[in-house]
Amino acid sequence: MFLNTLSPADGSKKERRRVGRGQGSGLGKMGGRGHKGQKSRSGGFHKVGFEGGQMPIQRRLPKVGFTSHMAKFSAEVRLDALSKLSETEIDLTVLKAHDLVPSIAKKVKVVNSGGISKPVVLVGINATAGAREAILSAGGSIKE
Repeated sequence: MFLNTLSPADGSKKERRRVGRGQGSGLGKMGGRGHKGQKSRSGGFHKVGFEGGQMPIQRRLPKVGFTSHMAKFSAEVRLDALSKLSETEIDLTVLKAHDLVPSIAKKVKVVNSGGISKPVVLVGINATAGAREAILSAGGSIKE
């Protein structure tokens, strides 16, 4: 085998379609573009979603869903994260100091994930029903 004898495998290279080169080619006269109209012209294009001036479907359909603007101000804390803290009285400033919640958080909720064995006092922090039960059974309390 020599470099000057190499050639692509049969069928791996297709010749490009030459449009508008006579009726015998199968794509003569109109060149596969059909009759008249914007799409038959050179440079004839329009925006994605454009429907000829008719109100487009993405504007006809109603908006769906809801995104809360307050979501960025609320955070969650796991029970096992609370058990690792050295403080027994836990409020929002303690959680921010230990980087358990973002600095912009205004509301925090404790979720029942992991477990807690030491008594803690939550001040101004909400808790889910399961987390509340776990904190109270460990000897802690919740002040709202």
